[in-house]
Amino acid sequence: MAVVMVAGLLGLAGCASEQGAAGAERTDAAAGTPTAPSPSAPESPTPTTPPSGSPRPSPVPVTGPDQLLVTMEVTGGFAGVQKEVALRGDGTVHTTDKGERAVRRTSAAQFTELRTLLGDPALDDVSDFTKNMQAADLFQYTLRFGGRTVRTDLSAEEPALDRLVHALSAWLPQ
Repeated sequence: MAVVMVAGLLGLAGCASEQGAAGAERTDAAAGTPTAPSPSAPESPTPTTPPSGSPRPSPVPVTGPDQLLVTMEVTGGFAGVQKEVALRGDGTVHTTDKGERAVRRTSAAQFTELRTLLGDPALDDVSDFTKNMQAADLFQYTLRFGGRTVRTDLSAEEPALDRLVHALSAWLPQ
């Protein structure tokens, strides 16, 4: 059953990365010029509201526009993927894929949602390293946020981490 759940989660992350993020404005980082807006982001399949009795997540604070709130690097898979996404304090999302860089701006609602996912107290309980050593060709996710580094292949059931990975994956280039 865990394999089916992991496959389903990986499928969700893959679908999200193909759909882009709602209302985002792309900018060619090299030229600094706006490009076509991204397609709409999917609704989060899992609500960010915690189960009753759990502390309610609140958005992580922003100390300045240059603050790096989170980075996520995605590597591996059969095709040898290497992509990165970074969320800054000014609401911009910086992505890199195959040497191509892009900068997009979140809407106020998207920025709050991403910061709320980062502020989920359940992330405090996520192990810094979860990897299925028996599996081959799974994507590897390295997230840096709140002074820590988390490495995962999404093989462990970590709903708060899965929601964060899914939301960040929506910003990755197709």
